Amino acid sequence: MVKNVSILGSTGSIGRQSLDVIRSLPGIRVAALTAGTSVERMAEQCREFVPELAVMGTQAAAEALSDQIHDLPTRISWGEAGLMEAASLQDADCVITAVVGMVGLKPTLAAIRAGKRIGLANKETLVCAGEIVMAEAERWGAEIIPVDSEHSAIFQCLMGCGDRREVRRLILTCSGGPFFGMTRSQLEKVTKADALKHPNWKMGAKITVDCATLMNKGLEVIEAMRLYRLPLTQVDVVIHRQSIVHSMVEFSDGAVMAQMGTPDMRLPIQLALTYPERIESPVERLDLLTCGALTFARPDTESFPCLSLARECAQAGGTACPAMNGANEEAVALFLADKIGFYDIYRLVRGAVETVPFRQNPTLEEILEADRLARLAVRQQISL
Repeated sequence: MVKNVSILGSTGSIGRQSLDVIRSLPGIRVAALTAGTSVERMAEQCREFVPELAVMGTQAAAEALSDQIHDLPTRISWGEAGLMEAASLQDADCVITAVVGMVGLKPTLAAIRAGKRIGLANKETLVCAGEIVMAEAERWGAEIIPVDSEHSAIFQCLMGCGDRREVRRLILTCSGGPFFGMTRSQLEKVTKADALKHPNWKMGAKITVDCATLMNKGLEVIEAMRLYRLPLTQVDVVIHRQSIVHSMVEFSDGAVMAQMGTPDMRLPIQLALTYPERIESPVERLDLLTCGALTFARPDTESFPCLSLARECAQAGGTACPAMNGANEEAVALFLADKIGFYDIYRLVRGAVETVPFRQNPTLEEILEADRLARLAVRQQISL
């Protein structure tokens, strides 16, 4: 079990649940916390956990935080430099990367190069630069333990499997989001409020919208390929409305292993902190006699084309994935600002992917440039 933890994105959904887990685990100290602009919530967290370092997204937010916790020994920083310091802080032996989006890439690499255990909740890191990230983790001896429920499930199913040739395929489960079963004509009319009503999970707005479009599952397909070093043909998706089976692994002999549990992110978070141990947790136990029937269905990629688009980009590789991810972040932000409709997300992302120049085997700089150009392409499409 780890002893000192930095949490990048501590005021978001995963960050708050990480702190809830730490409350129940004796002996774990919070070394650093980072947030965007949620000053009040960060101040409350600092007073409870008294980290060595607190980082805000902007200088103004950092100054406001300083006013609120001036009596604490916590040092305050801000911006990318502060985020990088929190990720590589000497005292921390584990970094929970719970920031949303491309902003998590550089800090994750910094934590890897500092030899930390990474509790990876920022899927964009592997989606955009998976080959670089995994190569750096191997070079620096950094553990990457996934916090996403699906990838944690696969991680658990693969415990004891030393030879990837034994794996026939990974089966990612997907709740189907709030719009499961709806047709394209019905989806043309959905609103932001509709999209934010996830049936099973409480998450931040961006990832909740990604679940509604099924882009989240597309990103997870790419993440699984990179994390487990398997080709796209060995990663499948099934709709599982109940979110009890978190994912499965089918082995070469026909055996299928599944990790099951109540839909509670604290379980994979805790495992990232305690692995290879398992200890008591605050998570509600699964009762098979009352959880109801478990069902599985094929994804409707005609009504939800973002999943197919993600698989196309995964097949292409190179800068297609960071371009898709950057465009999606930009389009979802526009949707959440009520500037575009639900299906405009797919239209804008596909348009950006087709616009951004493609590079195979990109450098980190080329990945970041593809991200920038994709965001610009989305905005240019809106201005036409």
